[in-house]
Amino acid sequence: QVQLVESGGGLVQPGGSLRLSCAASGSIFSIYAMGWYRQFPGKQRELVAGITSGGSTNYLASLKGRFTISRDDAKNSVYLQMNSLKPEDTAVYYCNADVSPYSDNRVHNYWGQGTQVTVSS
Repeated sequence: QVQLVESGGGLVQPGGSLRLSCAASGSIFSIYAMGWYRQFPGKQRELVAGITSGGSTNYLASLKGRFTISRDDAKNSVYLQMNSLKPEDTAVYYCNADVSPYSDNRVHNYWGQGTQVTVSS
């Protein structure tokens, strides 16, 4: 079984920074695309940033320049550096990854449990 565990959320003042981390664990053969999504109350999740196994990145256009996604394949981890945070960035942030476990040759999509980010003075 594969699990994604996020950390790094919390309360930060406007203009501040947070770094979210997500570590994948379990019987992992390979990890492909990884990403971060966020969800506002009553809304669907939206893609914040994604990164391929080759390191190509894409961002929600309105966030580009403030948020940076990166990954460390040796640690099966993906990160989201969030700078110049605004109150409207307040949401639950979810990690997502396409993973091929040792148990089969298929690619499965996994979600983390979510971490709350609150931007408020």
